[in-house]
Amino acid sequence: MSTPRTAIVVGGASGIGWASAKALAADGCRVVVADLNGDGAKARAAELGDPHTAAQVDVTDEASVQRLFDETGDVDVVVSCAGFSNVGLIVDMPVEDFRSVIDVCLTGAFIVAKHAGRHLRDGGVLVSMSSLNGRQPGAGMSAYCAAKAGLSMLTQVAALELGPKGIRVNAIAPGFVHTPLTEAAAMVPGVVEEYVENTAIGRAGQPEDIAEAVVFLCSPKASWLTGEVLDLNGGAHLKRYPDVMGHVMKLAEQS
Repeated sequence: MSTPRTAIVVGGASGIGWASAKALAADGCRVVVADLNGDGAKARAAELGDPHTAAQVDVTDEASVQRLFDETGDVDVVVSCAGFSNVGLIVDMPVEDFRSVIDVCLTGAFIVAKHAGRHLRDGGVLVSMSSLNGRQPGAGMSAYCAAKAGLSMLTQVAALELGPKGIRVNAIAPGFVHTPLTEAAAMVPGVVEEYVENTAIGRAGQPEDIAEAVVFLCSPKASWLTGEVLDLNGGAHLKRYPDVMGHVMKLAEQS
C-alpha cells in the first residue's frame, strides 16, 4: 500500500482553502490545515478526522511559516490560499492599509513559496491563489490588484527556479467566488449582478469550483504543467470587472 501524500493548505480553515483541503483529503492526501485562525484550523481538521492535522500560521511572520514546514517535514503538495482585500481610492488610502494587503497576499505568498521550495519532495507541487484582479483592474482595489499581479509573476519565477528539483509551481486566478472573504462585497447591491453579467458562463463561482482545479494541478495528470496561471472565472476575463467602488459609493450615498 502506497504512503499517502502529505499536503499543507495555508488558509485552509475557510473558503477556497477549506474546499481544497476537503478535496485533497478525498483524493487520498494527509492534509495539514494551516490558518491564522488556529481554532478554526483545529475544527476543520477534526471534521476531516485522522490522520489529518491542524496548525496555526501567520504568513506575514517568516518564523511562523518556517515552523509550520519544519514541524511537518517533507511534503508533496502545498496550497497557498491566505489573502484578504480592502477598498479605497489610491489618493485616500493610508500607506499602512496598502502594505497590509501586500504583506499577506504577496509577501506572505513569497514566504510560503520559499519554505515550500525547501520542503517539497521531487515531484511536489505548489499551487497559489492569484486572482482575476491580477489581470483585471478594479477601481478602489489597488493593493489587491497589485498583490495578485505580483503573485502571478512570482509563480512563473518560482516555476523556473524549482523546476530543476522536479517541483511544479502553478497558480489559479479565480473570479468572484462566494466565500467569507467576498461576503462583504456580495452584500453591496449590484456587485454580484454586474459580475455575473460580465461572465460568459453567467454565474459566480463556488469554492468547490476552485478545489477541483487544485486537485487536478496537484495530480499526475498535470505532470507537464508548470508556470501556469489558470484563469478560472466563468469567462469573466473576457469582459470587464464590476465597478465595485461605484456600487460602494452609491450605497454610502443612500445610507
